[in-house]
Amino acid sequence: MWSTASSGRAGGVGAEWVYTLWAAAAVVVVVLIELLWARTGIFRRVSYWVTLAVVWAFQIPVDGWLTKLSAPIVIYNRADIVGWRVVLGIPVEDFGYSFALVTLVLVLWLRQREPEEPGEGEPG
Repeated sequence: MWSTASSGRAGGVGAEWVYTLWAAAAVVVVVLIELLWARTGIFRRVSYWVTLAVVWAFQIPVDGWLTKLSAPIVIYNRADIVGWRVVLGIPVEDFGYSFALVTLVLVLWLRQREPEEPGEGEPG
């Protein structure tokens, strides 16, 4: 289990903003997977950005209800997040995770569907 120095939990690495760091790392790793390996061109596709908009359209009301500051259902350790809350009080890290998750799934889906070489997989 991860811990933070200010949280009082025993053991762990003692890193501040551990949730923020993991969220940022997820975003960077997924972008690098797309740019350096998969190369699906997903970031140039309008359909990808529409997909993210649809995901966030559903995420915002649900996540906002779960993390609202007035009566939260999910409570984050203040030392584990950067503290920036955006739409409806949602921690910014939640958007990083949803971006990384949706993007990775779509990149891997597209990658396995696309032929390795030009002409490969085309009817002959």
